[in-house]
Amino acid sequence: MQQAADNRLRRVFRLFISAVSGTETEFTTGSINRAIFLLSVPMILEMVMESLLAVVDIFFVSKLGTHAITTVGLTESILTIVYTIAFGMSMAATAVVARRTGEKDPDAAAHSAVQSLYIAVIFSVVISILGVVFAPDLLSLMGAPADVVEHGNIYTRMIMGSNLVIVLLFLINGIFRGVGDAAMAMRSLWIANIVNIILCPLLINGLGPIPAMGLTGAALAICIGRGVGVCYQLYNLFGGKGLIRINVHHLKPDFPVIGKLLKIAMGSTAQLLINTTSWIFLVRLIARFGEEAVAGYTVAIRVVIFTILPASGMANAAAALVGQNLGAGQPERAERSVWRAAFFNMIFLGAVSLFFILLAKPVIQLFTQQETVVAYGAQALQLVSLGYIFYAYGMVLSQAFNGAGDTRTPTIINLIGFWMFQMPLAWALAVHYAWGPAGVFTAIAAAESAMAIASIIIFRKGWWKRVKV
Repeated sequence: MQQAADNRLRRVFRLFISAVSGTETEFTTGSINRAIFLLSVPMILEMVMESLLAVVDIFFVSKLGTHAITTVGLTESILTIVYTIAFGMSMAATAVVARRTGEKDPDAAAHSAVQSLYIAVIFSVVISILGVVFAPDLLSLMGAPADVVEHGNIYTRMIMGSNLVIVLLFLINGIFRGVGDAAMAMRSLWIANIVNIILCPLLINGLGPIPAMGLTGAALAICIGRGVGVCYQLYNLFGGKGLIRINVHHLKPDFPVIGKLLKIAMGSTAQLLINTTSWIFLVRLIARFGEEAVAGYTVAIRVVIFTILPASGMANAAAALVGQNLGAGQPERAERSVWRAAFFNMIFLGAVSLFFILLAKPVIQLFTQQETVVAYGAQALQLVSLGYIFYAYGMVLSQAFNGAGDTRTPTIINLIGFWMFQMPLAWALAVHYAWGPAGVFTAIAAAESAMAIASIIIFRKGWWKRVKV
C-alpha cells in the first residue's frame, strides 16, 4: 500500500518537473488531465509570482502611510485600462497562435506573433505620452485629495510612462502560452518579479549608498523588474531556442493578420474595459466614504489578487487547450478540457473563500495596523470572497470563449453583468440604502456570481465551437 502511494507520488513529481521544464509540447492527444496539469502548473506558478509581487509591493508601500497606499490604489485603478488592453491583445495572440499551432503551422504562428508586437508598441507610445502629461489630472479625476496629487503624481507618471514593459510582458507571455510553452511564460514573469521584489524594499527604504526614494523607489523597482523580464522574453522569442521561432521574413507587416488580431483584441479588450470602467466606478464610489475606505479596499484587493491570479493560471490553460484542440479539429475534447479545468478551479477557490471568511482580519493586519483601514479591508475580503465558487467557473469559461476566438459572448455578459447590474446595485446599496462600502463589496460578489451562471448556460449551447480564427 505504502509502495503504491510512493510510486504515485514519484509519478506526480516527474510530471511536475516536466511541466515546469516545458519538455512536453503535445496537448491535443492523450489524457486531458495530464494536458491540464502540464499547461496549468507553469501558468499557476506564473500567476503566483505575479500575485506575490502585488502583496510584497503593498506590504512595503503601506509602511509609508495612508497617502502612499491611496496613491498606489488610485494609480492602479487608472492603470487597469492599460492592463485591460494588454490582456486583450494577449488573449488575441493566444487565440490566433494556439489555433495555428493546433493546425501544425508554426511559421504562421510566428508571423502572427510579430504582428501583435507591432500593435503593442504603437498603443504603448500613445499611453506613455498621455500618462506623463496628465498624471495629476488623472489622480484628481479619481477623487484623490490635493496632497495625494501633489506627492503621488511622480509615481503615477513613472508607472504610466513605462507602460510598454507592462504591455509587452503580458503580450509575449500570451504568445508563449498560445504555442504551448507555458514554462517559458512562467520563467519570464518569475525573473521580472524576483528582480522587482528584491529592488522594492531597497529602493523604497534605502540601504547603504542607495538613498531612500519612497514611492518613487517603488515605481522604479516595477519598471526595472518588468524591463528585465521583457528582455528575457525577447531573447527567447528571437533567439530561436523555444517552441516559437521568429525569423527575418516574419518581420514584414501583414495588415490582414493585424486586422484579424485587432478584431479579436478589440472584443477581448471591450469585455475587459467594461470590467475596468466598473472597477474605476467602484473605487470612485468608495472614495465618497473617506481615504481609509480606499486604503482598506486597496489592501484587500491586493490580497484578492494574490488568490485570483493563480486561479487565472488555470483559466489561461483552458484557453490554450481550447485554441489548440479546435485547431486540431477536436471540439469535444476542447469542451471536456474546459469543464475539467473549471472543476479544479472551483475546489481551489472554494478553499480560499472559506479561509478568508474565517481569517480576514488577521490577513489584513499583516499589511496595516490602522484600525479603520483594517475594518474596511477585512469586510471587503469577506464579502468579495463569497462569490469565489461561482467565479471559479466564470473565469475559466470566459477564457475558454476567448481562446476559441469568441470574444463577443463574454463581452455581452460583462456589459450586462457589470454596467447594468453591478454598478447600479453598488450605488443603490452603498448610497441609497446607506450600506456604505459594504454595499460595494456585496455588489461585487453578487455580480460575479450572476455572470458565472450566465456563462455556464451559454457555454453549454456550443456556439463557440464554430468560430473561425
